[in-house]
Amino acid sequence: QVHLVESGGGLVQAGGSLRLSCAAAPARTFTFYNMGWFRQAPGKEREFVAAIGRGGGNTYYASESVKGRFAISRDNAKATTYLQMNSLQPEDTAVYYCAAADRDGSRYYSDLWYDYWGQGTQVTVSS
Repeated sequence: QVHLVESGGGLVQAGGSLRLSCAAAPARTFTFYNMGWFRQAPGKEREFVAAIGRGGGNTYYASESVKGRFAISRDNAKATTYLQMNSLQPEDTAVYYCAAADRDGSRYYSDLWYDYWGQGTQVTVSS
């Protein structure tokens, strides 16, 4: 089992940047998990944003809307996953969640694939 805690959210103007962090505990189990970021805007379903494999070499992004602006990474020594978000737009406003998957496969885009979730961090982008 792993406990996830997100941080780094906040209010930013359009065009700005934020870096979200997701710390995992216990740290010794972090490399067991594939990690993902999802977001949920008011009145909308939770949607996939990005995912990264256990070793950090494989990364996946939801769509052209985030690819090139967002970057997922992980530091296994610090048991932390990051989501660097640049050129933020008002439509990026949402609660962002990190998630951990203790399984292999390719369904990283599905929230059903993940076993553990953080509590979420609010990102608000003003126009």
